[in-house]
Amino acid sequence: MIIIEEKDKFKKVSEILDKYEYKKSNLIAILQKTQAVYRYLPEEILIYIATTMNISPATVYGVATFYSQFSLNPKGKFEIKVCDGTACHVRGSEPVYNAIKNKVGLKDGKITTDDLRFSVETVSCLGACGLAPVVLINEKVYPQMTPEAISIIIDELKKEFPKEGE
Repeated sequence: MIIIEEKDKFKKVSEILDKYEYKKSNLIAILQKTQAVYRYLPEEILIYIATTMNISPATVYGVATFYSQFSLNPKGKFEIKVCDGTACHVRGSEPVYNAIKNKVGLKDGKITTDDLRFSVETVSCLGACGLAPVVLINEKVYPQMTPEAISIIIDELKKEFPKEGE
Protein backbone atom coordinates (compact mmCIF):
# COMPACT_ATOMS: atom_id res chain seq x y z
CA MET A 1 0.00 0.00 0.00
CA ILE A 2 1.24 3.50 -0.78
CA ILE A 3 1.71 5.44 2.42
CA ILE A 4 2.11 9.17 2.03
CA GLU A 5 3.15 11.24 5.02
CA GLU A 6 0.64 13.94 6.03
CA LYS A 7 3.19 16.70 5.33
CA ASP A 8 3.77 15.32 1.83
CA LYS A 9 0.08 14.86 1.01
CA PHE A 10 -0.31 18.10 -0.88
CA LYS A 11 3.33 18.38 -2.02
CA LYS A 12 2.92 15.69 -4.67
CA VAL A 13 -0.28 17.26 -5.97
CA SER A 14 1.39 20.69 -6.00
CA GLU A 15 4.17 19.26 -8.17
CA ILE A 16 1.56 17.90 -10.58
CA LEU A 17 -0.25 21.25 -10.64
CA ASP A 18 3.07 23.03 -11.30
CA LYS A 19 3.82 20.69 -14.18
CA TYR A 20 0.45 21.43 -15.78
CA GLU A 21 0.71 25.16 -15.02
CA TYR A 22 -2.60 25.25 -13.08
CA LYS A 23 -4.49 25.44 -16.39
CA LYS A 24 -8.16 24.46 -16.32
CA SER A 25 -7.68 22.86 -19.74
CA ASN A 26 -5.30 20.39 -18.07
CA LEU A 27 -7.74 19.27 -15.35
CA ILE A 28 -8.20 15.75 -16.72
CA ALA A 29 -4.44 15.21 -16.99
CA ILE A 30 -4.00 16.60 -13.47
CA LEU A 31 -6.60 14.18 -12.13
CA GLN A 32 -5.00 11.28 -14.02
CA LYS A 33 -1.56 11.99 -12.57
CA THR A 34 -3.03 12.52 -9.09
CA GLN A 35 -4.87 9.21 -9.26
CA ALA A 36 -1.64 7.50 -10.32
CA VAL A 37 -0.07 8.71 -7.04
CA TYR A 38 -2.92 7.70 -4.71
CA ARG A 39 -4.64 4.96 -6.81
CA TYR A 40 -7.84 6.98 -6.33
CA LEU A 41 -8.94 10.60 -5.86
CA PRO A 42 -9.33 11.45 -2.16
CA GLU A 43 -11.93 14.13 -1.40
CA GLU A 44 -9.45 16.44 0.36
CA ILE A 45 -7.16 16.28 -2.68
CA LEU A 46 -10.03 17.19 -5.03
CA ILE A 47 -10.84 20.20 -2.84
CA TYR A 48 -7.15 21.20 -2.79
CA ILE A 49 -6.96 20.97 -6.59
CA ALA A 50 -10.10 23.08 -6.98
CA THR A 51 -8.99 25.71 -4.51
CA THR A 52 -5.48 25.92 -5.92
CA MET A 53 -6.74 26.17 -9.50
CA ASN A 54 -9.40 28.71 -8.51
CA ILE A 55 -12.30 26.60 -9.80
CA SER A 56 -15.26 25.27 -7.90
CA PRO A 57 -14.98 21.94 -6.08
CA ALA A 58 -18.23 20.97 -7.83
CA THR A 59 -16.52 21.35 -11.21
CA VAL A 60 -13.58 19.15 -10.19
CA TYR A 61 -15.91 16.60 -8.59
CA GLY A 62 -18.08 16.64 -11.73
CA VAL A 63 -15.13 15.79 -13.95
CA ALA A 64 -13.90 13.12 -11.50
CA THR A 65 -17.31 11.42 -11.42
CA PHE A 66 -18.15 11.81 -15.11
CA TYR A 67 -15.23 9.76 -16.46
CA SER A 68 -15.17 6.07 -15.54
CA GLN A 69 -11.36 6.07 -15.43
CA PHE A 70 -11.49 7.97 -12.14
CA SER A 71 -12.28 6.47 -8.76
CA LEU A 72 -13.28 8.21 -5.54
CA ASN A 73 -12.67 5.00 -3.60
CA PRO A 74 -9.31 3.38 -2.84
CA LYS A 75 -8.22 0.75 -5.35
CA GLY A 76 -6.19 -2.34 -4.64
CA LYS A 77 -2.58 -2.87 -5.58
CA PHE A 78 -3.85 -5.31 -8.22
CA GLU A 79 -6.67 -3.86 -10.31
CA ILE A 80 -8.46 -6.74 -11.98
CA LYS A 81 -10.87 -6.05 -14.81
CA VAL A 82 -12.91 -8.89 -16.23
CA CYS A 83 -14.32 -8.30 -19.69
CA ASP A 84 -18.02 -9.04 -19.91
CA GLY A 85 -18.57 -8.01 -23.51
CA THR A 86 -20.55 -10.35 -25.73
CA ALA A 87 -17.66 -12.60 -26.85
CA CYS A 88 -16.22 -12.87 -23.34
CA HIS A 89 -19.60 -13.44 -21.74
CA VAL A 90 -20.49 -16.21 -24.19
CA ARG A 91 -17.11 -17.85 -23.60
CA GLY A 92 -17.43 -17.88 -19.82
CA SER A 93 -16.36 -14.59 -18.25
CA GLU A 94 -18.97 -14.84 -15.48
CA PRO A 95 -17.51 -18.02 -13.90
CA VAL A 96 -14.05 -16.41 -14.13
CA TYR A 97 -15.33 -13.26 -12.40
CA ASN A 98 -17.00 -15.32 -9.66
CA ALA A 99 -13.82 -17.38 -9.18
CA ILE A 100 -11.77 -14.19 -8.71
CA LYS A 101 -14.23 -12.73 -6.18
CA ASN A 102 -14.24 -15.99 -4.22
CA LYS A 103 -10.46 -16.33 -4.33
CA VAL A 104 -9.80 -12.82 -3.00
CA GLY A 105 -12.74 -12.86 -0.59
CA LEU A 106 -15.00 -10.14 -2.01
CA LYS A 107 -18.66 -10.20 -0.96
CA ASP A 108 -21.69 -7.95 -0.64
CA GLY A 109 -21.02 -5.82 -3.71
CA LYS A 110 -17.55 -4.67 -2.58
CA ILE A 111 -14.99 -4.20 -5.32
CA THR A 112 -11.84 -3.74 -3.20
CA THR A 113 -10.52 -6.04 -0.51
CA ASP A 114 -10.11 -4.58 2.99
CA ASP A 115 -6.33 -5.05 2.81
CA LEU A 116 -6.23 -3.06 -0.47
CA ARG A 117 -4.54 -5.89 -2.32
CA PHE A 118 -7.23 -6.48 -4.94
CA SER A 119 -9.90 -4.50 -6.77
CA VAL A 120 -12.18 -6.53 -9.04
CA GLU A 121 -14.72 -5.23 -11.52
CA THR A 122 -16.32 -6.08 -14.82
CA VAL A 123 -15.92 -3.88 -17.87
CA SER A 124 -18.00 -3.75 -21.04
CA CYS A 125 -15.20 -4.52 -23.47
CA LEU A 126 -11.42 -4.73 -23.49
CA GLY A 127 -11.17 -4.96 -27.29
CA ALA A 128 -9.63 -8.42 -27.34
CA CYS A 129 -12.65 -10.46 -28.45
CA GLY A 130 -10.55 -13.08 -30.24
CA LEU A 131 -8.85 -13.90 -26.92
CA ALA A 132 -12.09 -14.24 -24.94
CA PRO A 133 -12.63 -14.47 -22.07
CA VAL A 134 -10.07 -11.81 -21.16
CA VAL A 135 -8.90 -10.50 -17.80
CA LEU A 136 -6.76 -7.37 -17.39
CA ILE A 137 -4.61 -7.08 -14.28
CA ASN A 138 -2.71 -3.81 -13.90
CA GLU A 139 -2.68 -3.33 -17.67
CA LYS A 140 -1.46 -6.90 -18.40
CA VAL A 141 -3.82 -8.96 -20.58
CA TYR A 142 -4.58 -12.55 -19.61
CA PRO A 143 -6.32 -14.29 -22.53
CA GLN A 144 -8.64 -17.32 -22.64
CA MET A 145 -9.16 -17.39 -18.89
CA THR A 146 -10.79 -20.20 -16.99
CA PRO A 147 -11.69 -20.28 -13.30
CA GLU A 148 -8.80 -22.70 -12.73
CA ALA A 149 -6.25 -20.57 -14.60
CA ILE A 150 -7.24 -17.34 -12.86
CA SER A 151 -7.00 -19.10 -9.48
CA ILE A 152 -3.34 -19.92 -10.19
CA ILE A 153 -2.66 -16.33 -11.27
CA ILE A 154 -4.28 -14.96 -8.09
CA ASP A 155 -2.12 -17.31 -5.98
CA GLU A 156 0.99 -15.90 -7.70
CA LEU A 157 -0.14 -12.33 -7.07
CA LYS A 158 -0.76 -13.14 -3.41
CA LYS A 159 2.83 -14.42 -3.15
CA GLU A 160 4.09 -11.21 -4.75
CA PHE A 161 2.21 -9.05 -2.23
CA PRO A 162 1.58 -11.22 0.84
CA LYS A 163 -0.80 -10.37 3.63
CA GLU A 164 0.41 -10.74 7.21
CA GLY A 165 0.22 -14.39 8.22
CA GLU A 166 0.43 -15.78 4.67
